Amino acid sequence: MSKKRKRKSRPTPTPETSSRSGSSRSFTDNFNPDYTYVIKDLRHIGILAGIFITILVILSLFLR
Repeated sequence: MSKKRKRKSRPTPTPETSSRSGSSRSFTDNFNPDYTYVIKDLRHIGILAGIFITILVILSLFLR
């Protein structure tokens, strides 16, 4: 069996604070995605999947 080795922990990097004035905005402040179309598509896919599963269950009852 192999022996377990202890790893040396590295110090976690600390975020640097900038001394710039507040006039410049970061990228995260301007990024505001709109995913409403994705939610609508996922809901549509879920409805279709439910309909198809229901149809398959009904068909399996008739075919027995």
